[in-house]
Amino acid sequence: MDGTGWWPRGCFASRLVHIYVHVPFCARRCSYCDFAIAVRREVPSDAFASALLAEWAGWQSHAWWADSPRIASIYFGGGTPSRLASAALTAILDRIRADRPVDADAELTLEANPDDVTPESAAAWAAAGINRVSLGAQSFSPPALEWMHRTHSAAQIAVAAQTLQRAGLLNWSLDLIYALPASIPRSWPGDLAQALALGPKHLSLYGLTVERGTPLGRWTARGESLPAPEERAATEFLLAHQLLAERGFEHYEVSNAALPGHRARHNSAYWHRRPFIGLGPSAHSAMGRFAAGTCENGRTTAGGAKPAARSGRRPKPCPQTRLPSRSFTWACVPGKGFPRHGFRWRIPGAGKRPAGPSRAGTISRLRPRVGSGSMRWWPA
Repeated sequence: MDGTGWWPRGCFASRLVHIYVHVPFCARRCSYCDFAIAVRREVPSDAFASALLAEWAGWQSHAWWADSPRIASIYFGGGTPSRLASAALTAILDRIRADRPVDADAELTLEANPDDVTPESAAAWAAAGINRVSLGAQSFSPPALEWMHRTHSAAQIAVAAQTLQRAGLLNWSLDLIYALPASIPRSWPGDLAQALALGPKHLSLYGLTVERGTPLGRWTARGESLPAPEERAATEFLLAHQLLAERGFEHYEVSNAALPGHRARHNSAYWHRRPFIGLGPSAHSAMGRFAAGTCENGRTTAGGAKPAARSGRRPKPCPQTRLPSRSFTWACVPGKGFPRHGFRWRIPGAGKRPAGPSRAGTISRLRPRVGSGSMRWWPA
């Protein structure tokens, strides 16, 4: 173990590491979303970048870097990272590249909403070094988009795809959600056909789940919305698998399919237990079987994203938590599993946990969100 007592030495035997950056800001919370986000009309991009780089600076003396690994991928997930000002995005990437070696062919991904993609923003992302964009479409059905509380129209999805390609961002992915309630007028085969017609290199397909504390959770509790039966969810999943296979896509992971040579390297790193460092208010870091995240004050607070460094008092460690698959041991220990600076985020009103019994100092929910590039958690 290294000097922190948690991480085995030689974790970077592969000489590669992956970086995840959580950007929590959204224009609106989607009806199904229970992730740690902050709805803001105006995004405090400069303050957020400063706070994030302060957290990054704290990692520089960590034992994880003892083997001098190279960075193989950087993934900006959310929230809605495309709402971050281009100058802030550039500043973050420039600083990471200045501090640590980034592979010349590293995969640099940005999650984006279609309504944020403009010729100016796409050009700025490409200039900053972004070479892959994950476009959150979810559906091409106007009623479905309205029901989901999406901020974009169906027409904007195609415009965004064309804009990305004109900017030279040819490696882009599209997100779709299947298994919507039968009451929502939406054609799953139609959505797949429209998605494929745009020519994405990669598709992420997520089955809708009902989470407590969300609008969808409340609608379901009141009987206003009925979840799709498992049989229909399975049918839609298998239909997508068949259609994508016919178009030459490799269904390489349960929620992801890609044309040959376009698998998401960052997401694949999670599945292969590659080492990754998480930055931002709802990100985790992991080495092999060991993972950690800040776990105090679950609302992850910053009145514009101000970091609060700990002084003096040593925080109580949270109990280790083992996932059902027994593939990871999660050690949520601020100031111990994480760098010694004990970095903490504060964003007022962000990421309120779902209602339900829980115990102070324990993790009430812990679930990897496949395909997002992050390991998210709700603290008690």
